[in-house]
Amino acid sequence: GRAHRARRRLGVSEAPYPIGAPLDGERLDRVVAMLLGCSRSEAAALIASGEVRLGVEAVTTKSHRVAQGDEVWLDQQFTPGPQPPRAQDELALQVVHDDEAIIVVDKPAGVVVHPAPGHADGTLVNALLARFPELAEVGEPQRPGIVHRLDRDTSGLMVVARTQDAYLTLVEAMSEHRVERRYTALVHGRPETPHGTIEAPVGRSRRDPMRMTVTQAGRDAITHYSLSSSWNEPEVSLLALALETGRTHQIRVHLASLGRHVVGDPTYGRPLSGHRLDRPFLHAVELGFVHPETGERVSFESVLAPELQAVLDRLGPPDEDRSASVIDPAVR
Repeated sequence: GRAHRARRRLGVSEAPYPIGAPLDGERLDRVVAMLLGCSRSEAAALIASGEVRLGVEAVTTKSHRVAQGDEVWLDQQFTPGPQPPRAQDELALQVVHDDEAIIVVDKPAGVVVHPAPGHADGTLVNALLARFPELAEVGEPQRPGIVHRLDRDTSGLMVVARTQDAYLTLVEAMSEHRVERRYTALVHGRPETPHGTIEAPVGRSRRDPMRMTVTQAGRDAITHYSLSSSWNEPEVSLLALALETGRTHQIRVHLASLGRHVVGDPTYGRPLSGHRLDRPFLHAVELGFVHPETGERVSFESVLAPELQAVLDRLGPPDEDRSASVIDPAVR
C-alpha cells in the first residue's frame, strides 16, 4: 500500500523535527508531507501505521494538530522521492496580481495545476517556477505554493502563496471557508428555483475512479447558486455560483445531480447542439480573501474566457435577464 511505497523511499533513522511558529496548529499529515517531500496520502499512511511520533507518543491520527515546541520523530529518513517540478519559461502565464506574499493568476482551460502521474510537465506550477523560483521552498514539494486547485478544463482565478507564512495562512482560510470563490456556469435547462443551495457529499465513483459522484461515503460539499439569465431556445441558463467547500469536480457534480449539467462538460454533461465548445462552460470569475500579510480584504475579478464569451454572443440576448437583481450566492 501507500505506507509500503513511502517506506521503500525512506530509510530507517531517528531525527526530530522541532515545530516552529509557522507550523503551529498545522495538520500532522501536511507537516509530514512537507518534511518528507511525499504526498499527503503517503504521509497519512505512515501516520496510520504508527511510524510518526510526537515526543515519545506515536500519533496515528492524520488530522492531529501540531503545536509550536512539539518534536516530530519519524522512524524514517528522507531519501529522494519524486523529482521536484522543473521550471518551464516557455509556458504562458497570466498574472493578475503579485506582491511579496501572494500571486493571483488567471488560468486558461486545458492546463493542469500541478504535476501528477501522466502530467510531469506543462503544468501551471512549471510556469510559476520559471517566473517565481522561490516558490520551490513553499508548501508541498510536488505542488509548491498551491493552496487550492481548478480542474484542468476550468478557467479563471487562483491564488498562489509566495511565502511559507502566506501558504499556511491561506490553507487555514480555505479550510475554514473564509475564501470567497465565485464562478459562472452555463447549464442545460433551468433550475427549479432562481437561487438555492446544494448540500450533497461528493466522493469518487466506485464504478469509475476518474469520476466523482454524489455519495453518502463522500465528503461534505456545499454549493450556492443564483440564476443570472436564461434562454428558451435552446433551453440553457447562466448561473452565478459560490463554493463553500472545494471538493474535486464539486460544481460540475452538484449541478449534474440536479439535472442541470454544465454545457460542454465531457464527463458529467453533454454538448450544446450548434455550439462548438470542447470544455465545460465553467469559469472562476471572482476570488476574495484576507491578504495574509496586510490583513486587508482583497478581491480579484476575471472576465469570461474568450471561447465562453463567444457562446453567449451566439446565444444572443437572454429571454430572461435577472443579472441586475441576482441574489448574491455568497457563502452565508
